[in-house]
Amino acid sequence: MIAQRTLKTLTKAVGVGLHSGQRVELTLRPAAPDTGIVFRRVDLPEPVDIPVSAASVTDTRLASTIANGGAKVHTIEHLMSACAGLGIDNLIVDITAEEVPILDGSAASFVYLLQSAGIELQKVPKRFIRLLKPVEVREGEGRSLKWARLEPYHGYKLSFEIEFDHPAVNATGQRVEFDLGTGQYAREIARARTFGFTRDVEMMRSHGLALGGGLDNAIVLDDVKVLNADGLRYADEFAKHKILDAMGDLYIVGKPLLAAYSAYRSGHAMNNQLLRALLAQPDSHDIVTFEQDSRAPKGFAQLALAW
Repeated sequence: MIAQRTLKTLTKAVGVGLHSGQRVELTLRPAAPDTGIVFRRVDLPEPVDIPVSAASVTDTRLASTIANGGAKVHTIEHLMSACAGLGIDNLIVDITAEEVPILDGSAASFVYLLQSAGIELQKVPKRFIRLLKPVEVREGEGRSLKWARLEPYHGYKLSFEIEFDHPAVNATGQRVEFDLGTGQYAREIARARTFGFTRDVEMMRSHGLALGGGLDNAIVLDDVKVLNADGLRYADEFAKHKILDAMGDLYIVGKPLLAAYSAYRSGHAMNNQLLRALLAQPDSHDIVTFEQDSRAPKGFAQLALAW
């Protein structure tokens, strides 16, 4: 049986929020089968649970934000990506501020935290959302065109094409494909960092954003080059980070997808629109389990390898 997964024990991290600059403590706790992933604001007078779902997303400007009433958690996509990459179904995330810590700007630290806590198989089948027909969202025309699509596929693969007219990005390639069934998420995707341009930083900070960003937790580019002294972690790190983000954004749907995702210049907003379009078409998907490992897509029965 392909079983649901949680953690064997709790694990903790401390950092700052990328946009808020606030210090935040994060505690990742095991959760019972069928709990899903739930963020808990433990800093409030009465703790508030915010279950992750497509409908709980309330803001997609530069990050994915979920809310329950007045309680919010910003920038959940990197942690969600790590959960998707390792197949974590059930998790309680205690958080002491309104933004997940950015740590090193990738999902690698979250992968390390999850793996260090240990992954436990639960005696309940994992439920997948299986695509039965294509679902697509589009926006704009010509040079402003953006789109994202899900199509039937026995497994989970993603392809993403970016379009940044910048020498450093042009030199590294603007398109990446990744298949989760390879078992190489931690090695090939998780270490890709978020990136930004110096020309945008002043504008963002004037709007109260990127207050915690810097060379230690992002790739920073001026008009011609990468400013980080250690360069890039992958030759195609920019496009790979978009895959990382997409995996996190799509996992907000609450169950792993059996689908092929492809996108052109998509982002957090369009990824959430895609999930809502999927859920609005009941005939586009069904829910499946695998009582026999041999019937599951290749690589889905194995626990992800440690580093």
